[in-house]
Amino acid sequence: MESYFGFVVLVSLAAITAGGMVALSHWLGPRRGGRIHEMPFECGVEPREIVKGRFSVKFFVVALLFVLFDIELIFLFSWSVIYRELINQGLGLFGFMEMLVFLLVVLSGLFYSVKKGVLQWK
Repeated sequence: MESYFGFVVLVSLAAITAGGMVALSHWLGPRRGGRIHEMPFECGVEPREIVKGRFSVKFFVVALLFVLFDIELIFLFSWSVIYRELINQGLGLFGFMEMLVFLLVVLSGLFYSVKKGVLQWK
């Protein structure tokens, strides 16, 4: 149980902080009421019409690609930091080849997305 004490303290402090912020914003926040502010997309201006239109999927695809390559870079950075320790543990060439295969898969995904024109704005 002693090994979980720090984790329990961290989770408790996070919950208290989040709950405190929500309570403070509820108690100290402005009280606005009325027909306009109770509408689903409240901004203070009465809507004249609901605009229906199509949004380009490219925004979402670019966001997903950003997240994918961002996570890949985090993984690559952490691997490069401990690479010397991996060599000392006997995982040197095998670990390096695994990372090359990983980079090959990620770069092939990048080249595929560039070939399909995902990153081109028209």
